Amino acid sequence: MTTTAPAPTSAPTGGRQWPALLVFAAAVVVVAVVGGLAAGSSGETYDALDLPPYAPPSWLFGPVWTVLYVMIAVAGWLAWRRTGTDRATVVYGVQLVLNMAWTPLFFAAGWYTVALVEIVALLAAVLLTIAMFARRSRAAAWLLAPYAAWVAFATALNAGIVVLN
Repeated sequence: MTTTAPAPTSAPTGGRQWPALLVFAAAVVVVAVVGGLAAGSSGETYDALDLPPYAPPSWLFGPVWTVLYVMIAVAGWLAWRRTGTDRATVVYGVQLVLNMAWTPLFFAAGWYTVALVEIVALLAAVLLTIAMFARRSRAAAWLLAPYAAWVAFATALNAGIVVLN
């Protein structure tokens, strides 16, 4: 038995598809900007922490997140193109909000344990988004796979920091 995607609430057509990519990109830019503002002194904070041996250098985070944010925006847009706004789009939005919340919790507030709980929720939301997107667009789901892997690694890193600090 094959399953089909749920009926869209608004099926995207023709000319509406390309401007929508800008909306998805703008949403991801907002997440990145909030994270960037909250991480003003993140390099010094990160370097001052007792880090687990698997911790990457602080300079690596910017380039990785830049690539991931582009992939996140395109993935959201591809899934939306297929079915319009539906439950998967809502879950996608939830994971963006959770993504946006982590950096202020960890770097601005210094709440490493709260950030750990939050990033576990983020990872669950990303995995749920992938599962829901896979029914709409395999490409969208695959575009989120590196994001899920990075968030899983970041979860382990956050846990290591909680234990060591």
